[in-house]
Parts: sequence; structure tokens; C-alpha cells
Amino acid sequence: MLEFKPFTINRRGTLLQYDRPLVMGIINVTPDSFYAESRVNDTDTIKRRVATMIEEGADWIDLGGYSSRPGAEDVSPQEEIDRLAAGMQAIRSVNADIPVSIDTFRAEVAETSITQLDADIINDISGGNLDDRMFDTVAKLNVPYILMHMRGTPSTMSSLDRYNDVTAEVLAELSAKIERLSLLGVKDIIVDPGFGFAKNVEQNYTLLRNLKLFNILDRPLLVGVSRKSMIYRPLDITPQQSLNGTTVINTISLLSGAAILRVHDVKEAAEAVKIINLTYRQ
Repeated sequence: MLEFKPFTINRRGTLLQYDRPLVMGIINVTPDSFYAESRVNDTDTIKRRVATMIEEGADWIDLGGYSSRPGAEDVSPQEEIDRLAAGMQAIRSVNADIPVSIDTFRAEVAETSITQLDADIINDISGGNLDDRMFDTVAKLNVPYILMHMRGTPSTMSSLDRYNDVTAEVLAELSAKIERLSLLGVKDIIVDPGFGFAKNVEQNYTLLRNLKLFNILDRPLLVGVSRKSMIYRPLDITPQQSLNGTTVINTISLLSGAAILRVHDVKEAAEAVKIINLTYRQ
């Protein structure tokens, strides 16, 4: 039985209705993201990458200007905004209408991206932990918000993976934040369990095995495992060799109710969505 539930997102006053899982293509305008092939730093390359993603079936684009890789270079909010501005200009020159989420944990960057750069959604890897103004900012902007689970910072998270029950604790922490956001008036909340963020390999697979339980939050579920270490470490391969493993986990996630797949490789994810739909939604 397919666990996916149709969902809606309010995009700047227009209600978008989705009756199948979506594919979100990753564009990183950074020099140091963990997957080198995802890095794009010039306008023409961004345009080509976005055009290819849309042709291959991307429903949304996720644009990031600050790498969350442990040890990545710190950049100022203005540098992050400048990178995102160039990325958004390139994206909009290719497609003026595709929804774009901004991958940032800074409220200042989030506000500028929505009010000045024509972005639509905020994707916060810290779930509000790294900027205590983020929840109020999202509420003021009245935009969809992707709430990811993480503990600590990208530099400290690997030491914060002690759980008595990783599934129960991640669910509880997300649930508490959903309540806080709801009280502030944030209506469109997408949840992300945060695979790889303050979780070791075993804990990531425990979350994957229990992913159906996240449907109790009654929010669209985003899964972002693309080429992550939970794939390449146990298989003793590299991120570059991790496409097949990514597709396997994306398929498991779709069967467990994932509404959005955040990926570097759009074509393979879109094919997985189509085959799952053909199999279970005739």
C-alpha cells in the first residue's frame, strides 16, 4: 500500500495541488558542497543545469549558497545573499514559474530571498536552531517552510548523535517545532527527518525503516539522502558512485509516504516516482 497523501502548498496566494510525489533538484552556488558535481558557480552553468533538471522532471528547485558540509568555509550573510541572487537570476531566466526553495538557516537571508530575489519557500537545515529569528520571519513572510531535524551545527552535529530512541526523539522534536510554528500562524510546513544530520549510519537506517511513522505528523514529508555518507560508507564507495544506492533509498522512501525527494539526479528520481505511481495508483 502506498502511504503518499495528496497535499497543497500556498505559493504567494496561489494554491498548488499535488497528487503525486515531487522531485526537488539541488543547485549549489557554492565552491565546497560535499558532492563536487553539484557545485555551479557561473551563470551559464546554472542555466544549463536548471534547464536539464526541468527537462528531466524537476518540479521544484532548491538553491543553496552556504555549504552544510562539516568543515566548509564560513561565509557572511551578504556573500550568501550575493550567491543566491546570481543563482535566482539564472533560474528565473530559464523558467519564471518553477517553485524555488532557498536552503538557508539565516533569517536575514530568508527574508531577502523572499522579498527581493523572487524565491518561494524556505528550506532550513537547522529547524530554527541556528537563528532564533527564523520562525518569526517565516511567519511574517507567510511562506512555506521546510523544517529539518538537526542538532548542533554542521561542525558539531556528529558528536550529538546520542539517542535512546532515534525515531521517537526526532518525531518529538519535530512535533514540538510544528506546534510552535503553528501558533505563530505558519500554515505550510514540510518536515524533513534530516538524514545524516546528527545521526550516525545505523540511526539513519533506523529512521528509514521507521519512515512511515513520520506520517503521523500530518505534513508533507521531504527526504534528502542524495549521495550521502549513509550510502557510500557502508558500500565502501564514493559519492560519485552512489546514484544506485540513492535510487534504492528514494524508492523505499516513496513507498513509506515521502512527498518530496531532494536530489542531485533528477532523471532517476522522476523515473522512480513514475514507476511507483504506475504500480500503486492505477
